[in-house]
Amino acid sequence: MRLTTKGRFAVTAMIDLAMRQHGGPVTLAGISRRQEISLSYLEQLFGKLRRHEIVESVRGPGGGYNLARRAEDVTVADIIIAVDEPLDSTQCGGKENCHGASTEHATRCMTHDLWSTLNSKMVEYLDSVSLKDLVDQQKQKHSEQSVVVLHRSHAAS
Repeated sequence: MRLTTKGRFAVTAMIDLAMRQHGGPVTLAGISRRQEISLSYLEQLFGKLRRHEIVESVRGPGGGYNLARRAEDVTVADIIIAVDEPLDSTQCGGKENCHGASTEHATRCMTHDLWSTLNSKMVEYLDSVSLKDLVDQQKQKHSEQSVVVLHRSHAAS
């Protein structure tokens, strides 16, 4: 299983949105510029996120997007699933027809249960990480970097 650009970009954009929404709706153009993600790609992703009621759009001057739920109520799994990111590491896509997908007598491969269990563990983990957790991590990193910069400039005096 490999998380594609779609899932990574969706999570990144949602962190950006959650960090900035206190100032009002966040524009996709702003997210695009800050995160270096194509605006048209963000429009596609946010359309899916809106349909899954993770974000809401605000039209008109000063418009953009806000979270439709509190950040602690949105998980990484919610975001990834909303943008149609496959979370399946089985060869058969969970259909249990690893051998002979086109025949009536298709069977599971010997490692099907291993990959199926991995799928469950991935979803369980991604469902345990909230958007708020990710925002808090970013804020912590930012404050640590600010302290280091202050120490450097102080030491240079």
